Parts: sequence; structure tokens; C-alpha cells
Amino acid sequence: MALIEVEEVHRSYRIGGSWIRALDGVSLTIQQGEFVAVKGPSGSGKSTFMNILGCLDRPTEGRYRLDGIDVGRLHHDALAAIRNRSVGFVFQSFNLLPRATALENVELPLLYRRMWPGKRRRRALEMLEKLGLANRASHKPAELSGGQQQRVAIARALVTEPLVLLADEPTGALDSQTGQEIMSIFRDLNGESLTVVVVTHETEVAANADRIVTFRDGRVVPEDSETRSGLNSGDTCHLSLVHSNAR
Repeated sequence: MALIEVEEVHRSYRIGGSWIRALDGVSLTIQQGEFVAVKGPSGSGKSTFMNILGCLDRPTEGRYRLDGIDVGRLHHDALAAIRNRSVGFVFQSFNLLPRATALENVELPLLYRRMWPGKRRRRALEMLEKLGLANRASHKPAELSGGQQQRVAIARALVTEPLVLLADEPTGALDSQTGQEIMSIFRDLNGESLTVVVVTHETEVAANADRIVTFRDGRVVPEDSETRSGLNSGDTCHLSLVHSNAR
């Protein structure tokens, strides 16, 4: 069953007198329960693509359906609701509230749902225990290692029981061993049938996924084309400039 359906998606931004085309006709389907890595160098459009998948941004053109819902047609409140209900986010910089404890950080998405405090706390504690951090519930981010902070962020992403977990460069701020531990957590979650999409420029991180989708210049690169181009994680791609009458 297709959980994510992207059809001919374009995304352009106006900067000064020019338009920057970040995505240029991307089409992609991700099945429920897949573990997909979106790989590409800086400027390839992969983070813009992630923002659209996570309902943080809308396409300039094209269609995006999440679990059968045409997300691009939703108004602001409905978009925020589906984001809270269906998508869990993990970021490179963790994005934890510095003055809140680990438990309070994990509770935050449930607070937006106006869940009863006792139930909210129990659910957050369950997630911290699942990630091996029950004994760190009262610690603030500054009192945790980078790997522990990322596990708190993963617990926060999972607490709403999302349909898909989106991770944008989740190991970028971690050493290689801790990064592999985080990727092992993602593999285990995917083994529990959670759909996982990881954005990365690192070949070693992408290798953990079942399928790798490579971006270059705002487009998906066919596998044979990628091989011929010799694309690697050290390459740099530049966003396309288009004129003011661009799509």
C-alpha cells in the first residue's frame, strides 16, 4: 500500500529578481513499511523534499498525497493537524527545548493534542523507556550526550504513533559509532513496520536503508545515471535558477 505519493512536484523560491528552483518535477512512491534513504549532496533538493513530505512546506506545482490525502489542498489548521497526527520528525540539531527535561520534551507533541496530563506523561515515559532513557527523564538536554539527545528526539517523534518517521541528517552531529547506534534504532523501528525516510549526504548512512533514492539538481537520479555520473557524497550541486515566469 502506498503511504506517500509524490507526482511531478516542483518547488521554487523567489530571491530578489530571480526564482530558485529547488525541486524540478519529482515523482516518487513510498510504500507503507519501507525504509528509504534520500541521498544527495548539498543543494540537491533533498531537504526541500523532506519539508514537503513532512507538511512543513507546499509544492509550487504537482501533487503530494499522504495516506491517500491530498495534502496540498489542506488549509493551515488541517495541515498542522495531519502533521501532528501522521508525521514524526528527527533533525540533525535535535531541536530540543533547552530548559525542559527529557520527559517534558517528549510530552510536547501530546500537549498540542490536549491529552490529559497523566496519560500524556505515561505515554512519554513509555517512549523514553523504549529508547533506553527512562533513567534520564528528569535530565535537561545540556546534561545529556549527543546520542542521548537524539534518542530523546526520536522518542518525541514516536510518542504520537506516526505513520512515517522523517529524519533529516540524523547522524550529522554525532560521531560515527553513535551515528550507527541511531541508525540501528531506525532499523529496529522499521522492523516494527514503521515507515522510515532518512535524508542524508552520507553513503554509509544511506546504506542502512532498504532503498536509496538519489537527488541531484532538484531531480531524482535514475540508478544507472547515478553510476555513470560518479556522484559521491563530496560533490556539491547548485539549485537551478529560473526566470520570473517559471512554474
